[in-house]
Amino acid sequence: MVFNPSQTAIGLIGTGVMGKSMASHFMQAGYQVHIYNRTKSKAQDLIEQGALWQASPGELAEQCQVIVTMVGFPSDVEEIYFGQNGILAHVKQGSYLVDMTTSSPILAKRIYDEALSKQVFSLDAPVSGGDIGAREARLSIMVGGDREVFDGVLPLLEKLGTNIVYQGAAGAGQHTKMCNQIAIASNMMGVVESLVYAQKAGLDPTTVLKSIESGAAGSWSLSNLAPRIIAGNFAPGFYVKHFIKDMKIALQVADEMNLTLPGLSLAKSLYEQLAASGEEDSGTHALFKLISN
Repeated sequence: MVFNPSQTAIGLIGTGVMGKSMASHFMQAGYQVHIYNRTKSKAQDLIEQGALWQASPGELAEQCQVIVTMVGFPSDVEEIYFGQNGILAHVKQGSYLVDMTTSSPILAKRIYDEALSKQVFSLDAPVSGGDIGAREARLSIMVGGDREVFDGVLPLLEKLGTNIVYQGAAGAGQHTKMCNQIAIASNMMGVVESLVYAQKAGLDPTTVLKSIESGAAGSWSLSNLAPRIIAGNFAPGFYVKHFIKDMKIALQVADEMNLTLPGLSLAKSLYEQLAASGEEDSGTHALFKLISN
C-alpha cells in the first residue's frame, strides 16, 4: 500500500499533548488531515492550520483511509472504536486503524478481531518519548499486528518517530509498552530520590546532573526530566493520571501471568499518593514533590 499525500486522507482522534504534534507532522507531509477530539476547543490550533474537523469518530472514519487514535484511557479507546458513533461501525473496507494509545493488550486483540471481520487492517502502536519526542518526530513506536500491515503503514509511522519496531501479533505492541512503563516506573523513583539526596547534601543538582547523566545512571528521564525538576517546571509531558492508568494495566496483566512486580507496585502506590495530593494533571516527574516533602 502506498499512501500518496495527494490521495490519502488521514484521520486523527485525540489532539492532546501527543496527538496535536502527530497531526501537525502529517499535515506538514502534505496529507489531508481530519481530526476529532472530545473537546473541540483543544483542536482549534489544528483547525486554524487547515485540519478538517469531524463531529464524531464515526464521521471521521467515513472520510479517511487511515485512522490514528491517541486518547487517554482504555475506556476511551473502547468508546471511540465500539460506540454507536464509533470507528468500527462506520469504517470503510480496506482502511487502516492504528491505535497509539497506551492501552490493554486484550483490548488491542479485540479491536484487531473486529476490524478483521470487516476487512479492515488494525495495528496497536503505543509510543514512548513524551511531548518532546512527539514534537520533534522522534518517538519510539512499538507495534503489534500483521507484519504486512506494519510494512505498509511504516512510511506513515516514520513521520512520527525514529525507533519503530515490529513486536509481533496483535497486542504485542501494548505488551511492549508495558515493559517500557515498568522500566520507567522504578527509574523515575531513582531520579527523584537522587535529586532529593543532592539537595539535602548541599550539592548543586545541576552540577550533579553533569556528572551522572552520561554514566551508568544515565537514562532518558534523568537527561530530560531532571532539568525540569531542577527548574521547578512540572508541566506534563506525560500526565500522572495516565501513568497510573498504565501501571494498573501492567499490574493486572502481570497478575494474570502470575508475575509479581514489587518495584512497579511501589511506584503505583507513590503515584496514587501524588495524585491524591492534587497532582494528577502534572507531569510524571512531579513525584519529586512527594519524595522531597
